[in-house]
Amino acid sequence: MTQQQQQQKGNVVAIIMMILLFGMISFVTNLAAPMGTVLKTQFNIENFLGTLGVFANFIAYAVMGIPGGILLQRYGYKKTALIAVAVGFTGVGIQCLSGVAGSFVIYLLGAFIAGFSMCLLNIVVNPMLNTLGGAGNKGNQLIQIGGSFNSLCGTAVPMLVGILVGDIAKANITNVYPVMFIALAVFALVFVGLILTRIPEPHLTAVAKEKSAYSPLSFRHFVLGAVGIFVYVGVEVGIPDVLNKFLVDPNGIKIAATTAGFVAGTYWFMMLIGRLVGAVIGAKVSSKVMLSVASIIGLALVGLAIFSPTDTAHWVKLPVLMRDEIGALSIGFASVPISAMYLVLAGLCTSVMWGGIFNLAVEGLGKYTAKASGFFMVLVCGGGILPLLQNKIADLSTYMDSYWVVIAGLLYLLFYALVGSKNVNKNIPVE
Repeated sequence: MTQQQQQQKGNVVAIIMMILLFGMISFVTNLAAPMGTVLKTQFNIENFLGTLGVFANFIAYAVMGIPGGILLQRYGYKKTALIAVAVGFTGVGIQCLSGVAGSFVIYLLGAFIAGFSMCLLNIVVNPMLNTLGGAGNKGNQLIQIGGSFNSLCGTAVPMLVGILVGDIAKANITNVYPVMFIALAVFALVFVGLILTRIPEPHLTAVAKEKSAYSPLSFRHFVLGAVGIFVYVGVEVGIPDVLNKFLVDPNGIKIAATTAGFVAGTYWFMMLIGRLVGAVIGAKVSSKVMLSVASIIGLALVGLAIFSPTDTAHWVKLPVLMRDEIGALSIGFASVPISAMYLVLAGLCTSVMWGGIFNLAVEGLGKYTAKASGFFMVLVCGGGILPLLQNKIADLSTYMDSYWVVIAGLLYLLFYALVGSKNVNKNIPVE
């Protein structure tokens, strides 16, 4: 076997490892939401306290984002990935221990530590897949493939928890152990796999030996792209969050909570479909074109949702995942306002945006790519801030009026794709 063939084989293994980790990011993060219901029942606490597990996961991004980028810059992809996996194993392990101890505080500690791992994994996985794909369209395609597996794992988690818990009145952390054990097993498998796999480190030597007067923030297209990530995560989270509240509002649409939840959940399923399509066409369609088209279609869909009437005469049948009388999951049809249908379809657009923004923002950064990934992770907090603003507008006005926040976000993303993503700092040395 030639050296080139060995390198290609090693790259395939590395790609598989990164895609597995991409899935684990969603698997562990999305576990926090259904666990909120379990915690509420087991410890007899309010909904607000039950969501602290989600908060603990995401606040870790703000804390660990920049240090994680520095860690990647100094020690490279492989060592940082190994640290992230070890931290993730520890965090999920502590969550398991909270079931034995019957301690809410121990669970939150585990969720916080797991959040550190998810942040580090995001910092490693995105630039690693981009690098393994040789950047450009191929790099974007690999990120879309990883994103598809991410969506698949994220969709599976709440279903698995629902199956395992059964009677919510008797819910306990220990009921969810099989899901946690799956996470622990994958972490252990990937840890061993990473040790045995050669991971390319194209920028490690340069970064370790040289100090530069520049940083990722020296590149205009990266700064605008980082803002784009802040906006994108807020848009992605805000669309289904407000949609669910819009549908169950007793003073408004008043759809059954279970049906509304599955309608909002179908948005995430649309994201899975969109990412699968993005993975297929990613090598042929540039990130700029993909992000531009997704933003334009997203603007059209959200705009239609805002201006569409909500009376029952304009309701439509929407195919969604539903639960029947005996608790079995199936595909059924729910009657919803046509505006809800438009918002669910918007998931097809938001699905491909992360990969496109990341690919455009780090293009031409060279040795600054690792540190740039850390800045990106800090700005994931947009997923908490923009939906908060959107919900406040919904309180003061109407649910549909709140989607003007989403319109503004999509307009910015369109601007970034067409204008802001151009690298105007090519004079900065990157090797």
